[in-house]
Amino acid sequence: MMRVSFKSFCIFLSFLFTFLLFLAIASLFLVPNPSEILSALKTEEMIYSLKLSILTSSISTFLVMLLSIPIGYALSRHSFPGKSIVKSILDLPMAFPELVLGLALLLLFGQSFIGKSLESFGIKIVFTKLGIVVAQFFTALPYAVRVIYSTFEEINPRYELVSRSLGYGELETFFNVSLPLAKNGLFASTIITFARCMGAFGAVLILAGGSYMNTEILPITLYLNISYGNLGMAITSGILLIVISFIAILVFEKFEGNKR
Repeated sequence: MMRVSFKSFCIFLSFLFTFLLFLAIASLFLVPNPSEILSALKTEEMIYSLKLSILTSSISTFLVMLLSIPIGYALSRHSFPGKSIVKSILDLPMAFPELVLGLALLLLFGQSFIGKSLESFGIKIVFTKLGIVVAQFFTALPYAVRVIYSTFEEINPRYELVSRSLGYGELETFFNVSLPLAKNGLFASTIITFARCMGAFGAVLILAGGSYMNTEILPITLYLNISYGNLGMAITSGILLIVISFIAILVFEKFEGNKR
Protein backbone atom coordinates (compact mmCIF):
# COMPACT_ATOMS: atom_id res chain seq x y z
CA MET A 1 0.00 0.00 0.00
CA MET A 2 2.84 2.33 1.01
CA ARG A 3 4.71 1.53 -2.21
CA VAL A 4 1.65 2.41 -4.32
CA SER A 5 1.17 5.67 -2.39
CA PHE A 6 4.81 6.60 -2.82
CA LYS A 7 4.62 5.76 -6.52
CA SER A 8 1.52 7.93 -6.91
CA PHE A 9 3.23 10.77 -5.03
CA CYS A 10 6.28 10.62 -7.32
CA ILE A 11 4.11 10.56 -10.46
CA PHE A 12 2.04 13.48 -9.11
CA LEU A 13 5.20 15.49 -8.50
CA SER A 14 6.41 14.70 -12.03
CA PHE A 15 3.16 15.92 -13.58
CA LEU A 16 2.99 18.97 -11.31
CA PHE A 17 6.51 20.17 -12.16
CA THR A 18 6.01 19.42 -15.86
CA PHE A 19 2.74 21.38 -15.85
CA LEU A 20 4.33 24.38 -14.09
CA LEU A 21 7.29 24.33 -16.48
CA PHE A 22 4.93 24.10 -19.47
CA LEU A 23 2.91 27.06 -18.15
CA ALA A 24 6.08 29.12 -17.68
CA ILE A 25 7.27 28.39 -21.24
CA ALA A 26 3.78 28.83 -22.74
CA SER A 27 3.39 32.23 -21.08
CA LEU A 28 6.21 33.52 -23.28
CA PHE A 29 4.14 32.67 -26.35
CA LEU A 30 0.71 33.66 -24.99
CA VAL A 31 1.36 36.95 -23.18
CA PRO A 32 2.73 39.19 -25.96
CA ASN A 33 0.86 40.60 -28.94
CA PRO A 34 1.79 38.57 -32.09
CA SER A 35 2.18 41.73 -34.18
CA GLU A 36 4.62 43.07 -31.59
CA ILE A 37 6.69 39.87 -31.85
CA LEU A 38 6.72 40.05 -35.67
CA SER A 39 7.84 43.68 -35.53
CA ALA A 40 10.60 42.80 -33.06
CA LEU A 41 11.80 39.94 -35.30
CA LYS A 42 12.30 42.37 -38.21
CA THR A 43 14.37 44.90 -36.25
CA GLU A 44 18.02 45.34 -37.15
CA GLU A 45 19.01 44.65 -33.54
CA MET A 46 17.25 41.28 -33.40
CA ILE A 47 18.63 40.12 -36.78
CA TYR A 48 22.15 41.16 -35.73
CA SER A 49 21.80 39.41 -32.38
CA LEU A 50 20.48 36.19 -33.93
CA LYS A 51 23.24 36.04 -36.57
CA LEU A 52 25.98 36.74 -33.99
CA SER A 53 24.56 34.12 -31.61
CA ILE A 54 24.50 31.39 -34.27
CA LEU A 55 27.96 32.31 -35.60
CA THR A 56 29.73 32.46 -32.21
CA SER A 57 27.92 29.35 -30.91
CA SER A 58 28.90 27.37 -34.02
CA ILE A 59 32.57 28.38 -33.67
CA SER A 60 32.54 27.68 -29.92
CA THR A 61 30.86 24.28 -30.41
CA PHE A 62 33.48 23.26 -32.99
CA LEU A 63 36.34 24.28 -30.67
CA VAL A 64 34.74 22.62 -27.63
CA MET A 65 34.28 19.31 -29.46
CA LEU A 66 37.83 19.49 -30.83
CA LEU A 67 39.22 19.69 -27.30
CA SER A 68 36.68 17.74 -25.25
CA ILE A 69 37.02 14.50 -27.26
CA PRO A 70 40.70 13.89 -26.40
CA ILE A 71 40.13 15.12 -22.83
CA GLY A 72 37.13 12.81 -22.31
CA TYR A 73 39.04 9.92 -23.86
CA ALA A 74 42.13 10.51 -21.69
CA LEU A 75 40.05 10.69 -18.50
CA SER A 76 38.17 7.51 -19.41
CA ARG A 77 40.99 5.33 -20.70
CA HIS A 78 44.18 6.41 -18.97
CA SER A 79 45.44 6.74 -15.42
CA PHE A 80 47.87 9.56 -14.72
CA PRO A 81 49.03 11.61 -11.74
CA GLY A 82 46.56 14.33 -10.79
CA LYS A 83 43.67 12.78 -12.73
CA SER A 84 41.16 13.33 -9.92
CA ILE A 85 42.29 16.97 -9.58
CA VAL A 86 41.88 17.51 -13.34
CA LYS A 87 38.36 16.03 -13.23
CA SER A 88 37.40 18.15 -10.23
CA ILE A 89 38.66 21.40 -11.77
CA LEU A 90 36.96 20.63 -15.10
CA ASP A 91 33.65 20.12 -13.25
CA LEU A 92 33.98 23.33 -11.21
CA PRO A 93 32.30 25.70 -13.72
CA MET A 94 29.16 23.53 -13.54
CA ALA A 95 28.94 24.14 -9.80
CA PHE A 96 29.38 27.91 -9.51
CA PRO A 97 27.48 30.78 -11.18
CA GLU A 98 28.41 31.85 -14.70
CA LEU A 99 29.10 35.36 -13.42
CA VAL A 100 31.96 34.00 -11.29
CA LEU A 101 33.39 32.20 -14.33
CA GLY A 102 33.11 35.43 -16.32
CA LEU A 103 34.95 37.38 -13.60
CA ALA A 104 37.71 34.75 -13.49
CA LEU A 105 38.08 34.91 -17.29
CA LEU A 106 38.12 38.72 -17.19
CA LEU A 107 41.02 38.67 -14.73
CA LEU A 108 42.84 35.97 -16.71
CA PHE A 109 42.56 37.65 -20.11
CA GLY A 110 42.54 41.22 -18.85
CA GLN A 111 45.24 41.65 -16.23
CA SER A 112 47.36 38.52 -16.14
CA PHE A 113 50.48 37.90 -18.22
CA ILE A 114 48.40 35.69 -20.53
CA GLY A 115 46.07 38.55 -21.44
CA LYS A 116 48.95 41.01 -21.84
CA SER A 117 50.92 38.52 -23.96
CA LEU A 118 47.93 37.97 -26.26
CA GLU A 119 47.41 41.72 -26.60
CA SER A 120 51.06 42.16 -27.61
CA PHE A 121 50.25 39.87 -30.58
CA GLY A 122 47.16 41.93 -31.38
CA ILE A 123 44.71 39.43 -29.91
CA LYS A 124 42.22 41.31 -27.72
CA ILE A 125 39.63 39.21 -25.91
CA VAL A 126 38.07 41.47 -23.28
CA PHE A 127 34.98 43.37 -24.52
CA THR A 128 35.27 41.97 -28.05
CA LYS A 129 33.41 39.40 -30.15
CA LEU A 130 36.31 37.01 -29.56
CA GLY A 131 35.45 37.32 -25.87
CA ILE A 132 31.99 35.89 -26.63
CA VAL A 133 33.56 32.76 -28.15
CA VAL A 134 36.00 32.40 -25.24
CA ALA A 135 33.21 32.77 -22.65
CA GLN A 136 30.96 30.29 -24.47
CA PHE A 137 33.89 27.89 -24.82
CA PHE A 138 34.70 27.83 -21.10
CA THR A 139 31.00 27.63 -20.18
CA ALA A 140 30.21 24.66 -22.43
CA LEU A 141 33.46 22.65 -22.22
CA PRO A 142 32.78 20.97 -18.82
CA TYR A 143 29.38 19.70 -20.02
CA ALA A 144 30.85 18.30 -23.24
CA VAL A 145 33.71 16.58 -21.39
CA ARG A 146 31.27 15.05 -18.92
CA VAL A 147 29.05 13.57 -21.69
CA ILE A 148 32.01 12.30 -23.75
CA TYR A 149 33.70 10.83 -20.68
CA SER A 150 30.52 8.89 -19.86
CA THR A 151 30.26 7.75 -23.50
CA PHE A 152 33.77 6.28 -23.56
CA GLU A 153 33.19 4.71 -20.13
CA GLU A 154 30.25 2.75 -21.59
CA ILE A 155 32.36 1.32 -24.45
CA ASN A 156 34.02 -1.98 -23.66
CA PRO A 157 37.83 -1.47 -23.84
CA ARG A 158 38.08 -5.03 -25.19
CA TYR A 159 37.24 -3.76 -28.72
CA GLU A 160 40.26 -1.47 -28.58
CA LEU A 161 42.48 -4.25 -27.20
CA VAL A 162 41.43 -6.53 -30.07
CA SER A 163 42.24 -3.76 -32.54
CA ARG A 164 45.70 -3.27 -31.00
CA SER A 165 46.32 -7.04 -31.04
CA LEU A 166 45.58 -7.06 -34.78
CA GLY A 167 48.39 -4.60 -35.36
CA TYR A 168 46.60 -1.24 -35.35
CA GLY A 169 48.40 1.59 -33.59
CA GLU A 170 46.92 3.68 -30.78
CA LEU A 171 45.88 6.49 -33.12
CA GLU A 172 44.42 4.13 -35.73
CA THR A 173 42.42 2.35 -33.02
CA PHE A 174 41.12 5.65 -31.72
CA PHE A 175 39.92 6.84 -35.14
CA ASN A 176 38.72 3.48 -36.52
CA VAL A 177 37.25 1.85 -33.40
CA SER A 178 36.73 4.23 -30.47
CA LEU A 179 35.26 7.21 -32.33
CA PRO A 180 32.76 5.18 -34.45
CA LEU A 181 31.54 3.38 -31.32
CA ALA A 182 31.13 6.73 -29.53
CA LYS A 183 29.30 8.53 -32.35
CA ASN A 184 25.91 8.68 -30.56
CA GLY A 185 27.48 10.22 -27.47
CA LEU A 186 29.51 12.64 -29.58
CA PHE A 187 26.36 13.75 -31.40
CA ALA A 188 24.51 14.24 -28.10
CA SER A 189 27.47 16.20 -26.76
CA THR A 190 27.49 18.45 -29.84
CA ILE A 191 23.79 19.27 -29.44
CA ILE A 192 24.15 19.96 -25.71
CA THR A 193 27.25 22.10 -26.32
CA PHE A 194 25.54 24.20 -29.01
CA ALA A 195 22.47 24.75 -26.82
CA ARG A 196 24.71 25.67 -23.88
CA CYS A 197 26.68 28.14 -26.02
CA MET A 198 23.47 29.76 -27.31
CA GLY A 199 22.25 30.25 -23.74
CA ALA A 200 25.52 31.44 -22.19
CA PHE A 201 24.90 34.78 -20.49
CA GLY A 202 26.78 35.62 -17.29
CA ALA A 203 30.28 34.79 -18.52
CA VAL A 204 29.63 36.52 -21.86
CA LEU A 205 28.29 39.65 -20.11
CA ILE A 206 31.37 39.98 -17.89
CA LEU A 207 34.07 39.07 -20.43
CA ALA A 208 32.66 40.43 -23.70
CA GLY A 209 30.36 43.11 -22.27
CA GLY A 210 26.75 43.83 -23.15
CA SER A 211 27.50 46.31 -25.90
CA TYR A 212 24.54 47.25 -28.15
CA MET A 213 24.91 45.70 -31.63
CA ASN A 214 28.54 44.84 -30.99
CA THR A 215 28.78 41.97 -28.53
CA GLU A 216 25.03 41.55 -28.41
CA ILE A 217 23.91 37.92 -28.55
CA LEU A 218 20.35 36.76 -27.81
CA PRO A 219 20.65 36.44 -23.99
CA ILE A 220 22.27 39.91 -23.93
CA THR A 221 19.44 41.28 -26.11
CA LEU A 222 16.95 39.88 -23.61
CA TYR A 223 18.86 41.44 -20.70
CA LEU A 224 19.33 44.86 -22.34
CA ASN A 225 15.74 45.20 -23.48
CA ILE A 226 14.21 44.08 -20.20
CA SER A 227 16.44 46.70 -18.53
CA TYR A 228 15.06 49.37 -20.89
CA GLY A 229 11.48 48.16 -20.28
CA ASN A 230 11.12 46.99 -23.89
CA LEU A 231 9.20 43.82 -23.06
CA GLY A 232 8.36 42.91 -26.68
CA MET A 233 12.03 42.67 -27.72
CA ALA A 234 12.94 40.81 -24.52
CA ILE A 235 10.16 38.24 -24.99
CA THR A 236 11.07 37.79 -28.67
CA SER A 237 14.68 37.01 -27.65
CA GLY A 238 13.39 34.45 -25.17
CA ILE A 239 11.12 32.86 -27.77
CA LEU A 240 14.01 32.58 -30.25
CA LEU A 241 16.18 30.89 -27.62
CA ILE A 242 13.41 28.42 -26.81
CA VAL A 243 12.73 27.67 -30.49
CA ILE A 244 16.43 27.04 -31.19
CA SER A 245 16.69 24.76 -28.12
CA PHE A 246 13.53 22.92 -29.20
CA ILE A 247 14.90 22.36 -32.72
CA ALA A 248 18.17 21.06 -31.22
CA ILE A 249 16.30 18.59 -29.01
CA LEU A 250 14.05 17.58 -31.92
CA VAL A 251 17.07 16.84 -34.13
CA PHE A 252 18.61 14.83 -31.30
CA GLU A 253 15.41 12.82 -30.72
CA LYS A 254 15.03 12.21 -34.47
CA PHE A 255 18.60 10.95 -34.67
CA GLU A 256 18.13 8.72 -31.63
CA GLY A 257 14.81 7.43 -33.02
CA ASN A 258 16.46 6.39 -36.28
CA LYS A 259 19.04 4.43 -34.31
CA ARG A 260 16.44 2.32 -32.50
